Amino acid sequence: MTYASLKPVSQAFVQRKRLIFVRVAAVLAVLLLFLTKPALSEGSNGHETLEFLGFCLVLACVAGRLWSILYVGGKKNEELVSTGPFSMSQNPLYFFSTVGAVGIGLLYGSLVAAAVLGVASFLIFRVTARKEAEYLLGKFGPAYSAYIKTTPRFWPNPLLYRDDDQLQFSTRALKRTFFDGLYFLAIFPAIELIEYLRQTGLLFPAFFTLY
Repeated sequence: MTYASLKPVSQAFVQRKRLIFVRVAAVLAVLLLFLTKPALSEGSNGHETLEFLGFCLVLACVAGRLWSILYVGGKKNEELVSTGPFSMSQNPLYFFSTVGAVGIGLLYGSLVAAAVLGVASFLIFRVTARKEAEYLLGKFGPAYSAYIKTTPRFWPNPLLYRDDDQLQFSTRALKRTFFDGLYFLAIFPAIELIEYLRQTGLLFPAFFTLY
């Protein structure tokens, strides 16, 4: 089913349930780290390579979210934003968040964890994006219909990029997004701490191995 078949709704999608679900999933993911260990040993070339790639993806996530919020911060569901990152993707914030989720899995040194976190994030944000699309279609009508016909729903297309000469943004939204990004960055020292505690015998042995 495409967005063209969506039925407009009168009220904006309430995101509280989605935020609660994401936070619960994050807590469960951290708890899972205590029960598992990566197949690649700490310090090995393979493990260090995955960590480096994961860290790069997390940085891209934080930078991408900050870039996106410059355009939509304080205006989401109020204005139809179609420039900057939103000219390449209808949902750049969700795209970069999914990139960050994959990065967290790689930081842990596990391709399986990266795949699971990436797919879970994609599915969660897909549902959220659809609900938001229903609202935006009802609010902006033909303008939004034209926008979604030419702009990818999730995966960005750099060839479509266009921008305005001037940009006004919400410093409050930018600050909030910056602090949200710190949660992604905080995962790295948390993973390193868990690995250190396990190596020193201060943490109980892992029950499962993730590849």
